[in-house]
Amino acid sequence: MEDLPLPALFELARKIHADATESAVDQEVVKKGCQALHRCEDMVNNLGLFSSNETKEDISTANLKYILVPFYLAELMEKIAQEDRLQILKASQAKLKEFISFCEAMELVPKEELESYIEGAPKTVVDQRARKIARFKRQKAAESKLLEIKERKERRGRSTKAAALSTPVEAGEEEVLDDDGEEEREAWTTTISLAICKALDLLDMLKKEEEMLSAVKDRQSKDGAEFSRDVLDERAKKAEAWHRDAAVRARYTKPSPPITCATFAQDVLEGRAKASQAHDHKHQPLIFGPASLLNGSLTTERERMAAQVFQPSHRMPTMSIEEAGLKEMEIMNKWQERNVKLMEEANSSWHNDRKSKPGEDDDEDDDDDAAQEKARAWDDWKDDNPRGAGNKKLTPCG
Repeated sequence: MEDLPLPALFELARKIHADATESAVDQEVVKKGCQALHRCEDMVNNLGLFSSNETKEDISTANLKYILVPFYLAELMEKIAQEDRLQILKASQAKLKEFISFCEAMELVPKEELESYIEGAPKTVVDQRARKIARFKRQKAAESKLLEIKERKERRGRSTKAAALSTPVEAGEEEVLDDDGEEEREAWTTTISLAICKALDLLDMLKKEEEMLSAVKDRQSKDGAEFSRDVLDERAKKAEAWHRDAAVRARYTKPSPPITCATFAQDVLEGRAKASQAHDHKHQPLIFGPASLLNGSLTTERERMAAQVFQPSHRMPTMSIEEAGLKEMEIMNKWQERNVKLMEEANSSWHNDRKSKPGEDDDEDDDDDAAQEKARAWDDWKDDNPRGAGNKKLTPCG
């Protein structure tokens, strides 16, 4: 690492920073990245790449990326696991402030962010929310612009490669590359803008964490008792023993019957009833007045009127889902029983109709005789009048 030039060393540190940002890496890798960035910082200072008299237009495109060294170093230092967390937070905040101050001198910080950074934390929640929304929009715009530049560069590379394959290159002819200096400068400027948004968010988060750790440390120093690892291990052992005993007791204890009523289950979850209590699926309407807060019953007219103050605008249900299901099952059972009775009555009446009564036999015999006589008279008429006998046009010699 000591023999690497500045561009190679910066690319190595940048790769470690990208891996640590995307996923968790080993602490040794993080410390290696911090060492590389410290080395980059020393080389930048020794070479005198930046001056306080310069602006962002005076910085060359090749040196523009080295502005990000303090930001990368601050993010990697924040990921170092150490017992003294306050020291890490203070060092990381110092690097972030150095990065923001240098960007401010180079006129790279937006005017809105610069004003909010100088003013400090917003006084109201509305201002804080508006500031976060504006910063989030700038961050998303920078990410979209970087993605667009990347896609543009890939498309140009593919087209150049295809043109090189399709056009033969003669001997002595050199490949002419497009001048992409402006595009590279735009990409690094956008990356610095994105880093400024992330640095301001990270700085706010580290300040809050430092305040909480300082408050905890002050409280521990006042109480005179610090939480040690032995105390935490003892608490963990007690918790494990309790869970182990509970698992052993569960083998011999009788489980409670399952709860089949949604209303009773809600009462058990909210502490108004116990699972061991008997429940007969009686739905109680909800009370929105003071009686529901006091968990008491409506005994007087004053309490009843007070309980009706905060009533819902819609009509409350008179039964639970379980009661409606039981009611519907009862209706279906009654309907099936009635259908069975109707079928039995229908079958019995049909059977009784088949049984002839004494006075009805003569009527049936008379009907049969009349039908037979009518059929005989119709047969005699058809014999006397054959088919087509009265039609003179059908005869051959009419």
